Parts: sequence; C-alpha cells; structure tokens
Amino acid sequence: MTKMSAQEIINYIGNSEKSTPVKIYLQADISKVVFPSSIKVFKSNDLAIIIGDFKIIEPILKDNNLTDYYVEASAQNTGVPMLDIKHINARIEPGAIIRDQVTIGANAVIMMGAVINIGAEIGAKTMIDMGAVLGGRATVGENSHIGANAVLAGVVEPASAQPVRIGNNVIVGANAVVLEGVQVGDDAVVGAGAIVTKDVAAGTVVAGVPAKILKVKDQKTTDKTHIESTLRKL
Repeated sequence: MTKMSAQEIINYIGNSEKSTPVKIYLQADISKVVFPSSIKVFKSNDLAIIIGDFKIIEPILKDNNLTDYYVEASAQNTGVPMLDIKHINARIEPGAIIRDQVTIGANAVIMMGAVINIGAEIGAKTMIDMGAVLGGRATVGENSHIGANAVLAGVVEPASAQPVRIGNNVIVGANAVVLEGVQVGDDAVVGAGAIVTKDVAAGTVVAGVPAKILKVKDQKTTDKTHIESTLRKL
C-alpha cells in the first residue's frame, strides 16, 4: 500500500461517499423485491438478512411495506471503511478497530480494543496492546510494544503537522501518551503513564509528566522489557 500524505487523507475522507452500513434481519416475502447490486441479500422462504447502506435500503423497505425487521448499524455517515484484514499476515484479536489505509507488518499483534486510525503504520512483529490508540498517520517501527491504553496522538489536520513516529525495538508503557510530532528513537523505553512532549533519543529511558530522561537503557532494563517472540507466532 502506498503511504498517503496528510492532504491525501483529508481529500480521501472529504470526497468519499458517506455511508451508514447496516445489517437488517427481515421477516417477509421478498421474492418480488428488487435490490440493487450494491446490497447483499441472503434469504430463505420468509427470512432475509440484508447488508448495505441504510440510505439505500430504507426506501426499498418503505416502498414495499416491509415492517417486520431489526436493524444493526455499525456507523453513521462514515467516510472511511474498516480495513479488510482477511489476508493480513498478522494476529488481530476480536474487538480491534482498524480503519482503511492502515499498514500492518508481518507477525504484528493487534490486541482487543485497540483503535488504529487512518494512515497509521505498524511494523513487523510489533504488538499494539489492549485499548491502545494509534491516531491518524502514527507510525510504529518493528519489534516494538505499545502498552495497554497508551495513546499515540494522531495528526490528520492541519495537514502541515507532523505525526508521532516510534522507532524499532521500543517499549511504550501502559497509559502513556505521546503527543503529536514527537519522535521516539530505536531501543527507547517510555515509562507507564508518561506524557511525552519532546523527542526521545535512541536507547534512553524516559518517564514522568512531562517525561524526562531517567537513564541510558542498560541490561537490567533490557531484561525487564524483553520482547517475547513466541507471542508473535502465527
């Protein structure tokens, strides 16, 4: 996938056809109802499941006086679909929300409840833990770990703003926040709950609010933050 610039993302969202994707469970005889090709219909004798944009489906239901149905809506006037994950060579657990135009490297792990916004990039063998948020265009290198409920601030607007960039072999602790434009160098460690407002040099350990350098990463820290390759197996 070709990486999109901020302006291209803005144009992509602004010019996209907005939709309200729904799944409808319908009990009725629809043998004579004509649905457009953009709508998926799975039916038996008197029960049907209809999938598509509610703005298109609703008039058809009304025109044919179909009233016995239940609607499941996943979004309203969304301009960005979810990423098609079926052929991605990574482990993506239930409940992760991943929008289109996201790049995920081989053997990466996306845990439950993670939210990955448009334009984000995740390197090979990197884990995005439970509830973590990668904002628009946030980039994480290879073999890194973004802790539970951590936030990498997103930057889609203004188009001139710089996104968060996390290097390779980086540990970002649980509940940490990395603000827009911050770059975290390779092999760095960001402590749990830290608020990172400035760039973090490679191989350093930072913590606190705002985050400050505690030390250069040593063997003890390396042992405590070891990345488990077994968790990346598919």
